[in-house]
Amino acid sequence: MDYGSGPLVRDAHSGKYRRTRLFVLTLGYSRKAVRLLSFRSSSQIWAELHEKAFRRLGGVTKVVVLDNLKEGVLTPDIYDPTLNPLYRDALTHYGSVALACRVRDPDRKGKVESGVGHAQKTPLKGQRFESLEEAQAYLDHWEERWADTRIHGTTKRQVAAMFAEEKPALLPLPAEPFRYYQYGKRTVNLDGCVEVDAAYYSAPPGWIGRVVPVQWDLRHVRLLDPQTGELLREHLPQVRGKHRIQDEDRPKQTPPGTQYLLLRAGRAGQHIGAVCRRMYEEEGPVAVRRIQGVLALAKRHGPAMVEDACDVALEIGASNYYRFVRRYLERGPQLPLSLRQVDPLIRELTEYRDFIQSKTQESEP
Repeated sequence: MDYGSGPLVRDAHSGKYRRTRLFVLTLGYSRKAVRLLSFRSSSQIWAELHEKAFRRLGGVTKVVVLDNLKEGVLTPDIYDPTLNPLYRDALTHYGSVALACRVRDPDRKGKVESGVGHAQKTPLKGQRFESLEEAQAYLDHWEERWADTRIHGTTKRQVAAMFAEEKPALLPLPAEPFRYYQYGKRTVNLDGCVEVDAAYYSAPPGWIGRVVPVQWDLRHVRLLDPQTGELLREHLPQVRGKHRIQDEDRPKQTPPGTQYLLLRAGRAGQHIGAVCRRMYEEEGPVAVRRIQGVLALAKRHGPAMVEDACDVALEIGASNYYRFVRRYLERGPQLPLSLRQVDPLIRELTEYRDFIQSKTQESEP
């Protein structure tokens, strides 16, 4: 497998001609080639091109020889290369094994290098196309009518005839295509969760502060052990801003990091500490981020203003303490939102009663 420079094709979005990438797969025995065009490349596109090539061949090669491009190989090493996880899993799904070449030694895959140059110098030389589909159709027609029917210069036999002999040795295609996922590394936060697309998913106890690999797609979010690659947790996707915590991941005792946050909140102010403790009592680990948010507000607006806002929140029994305190500070303390039952500006009702009675008596004849 290898990439090469493809023809110029007009981009439908910009209206300008862009240089394409030419993906080439060449079988070692028959020299049968599959050539595919793409505007861009990524680890998923690289793996998808392999899938398309396997489907066109009607089978899977047992070994894939490739260069050390980042889409396939993260850390080059002739004896133990580190493969891109998505590419590795896609090949595993198809039963194929990747064999990376030596660094800066492309001649180790000279057959595919010749396949790239053959396409560049023969059908694609000087060509421009108005769409990627037009360019691919032109290349497929040339592949079928000329490249497959030619007598190969090295084997001295027709490529199509040799491919008919080689095809039974290919592995069968799996029943289902590979399900692609996104991949990244995440740090387990103080609430015991990792963040993926603005949603939060729990890790097992004891992983706070550690970095774990995470895979996610439309169906699952998976947390993996960074040393063994074993599955730590599997969650269903959650909506943005929400948490997905398994019961066994909820701590039996308050973690030291959370205790320190609550201690900081208590030092910032009596009502600030009370609000933070109540949030943690009602919501558990989910409240850790909101406690951090309250402390951030105290740093931004000053402890005195946040203390007053927390006092109001406790008095009226706000449903979401952090959101109430934040909006209280944004709108200002003089808005109707901050009115309380007892305030120095509000007199006792008995004073109003006595005032009304005195005015009433004065008006009597």
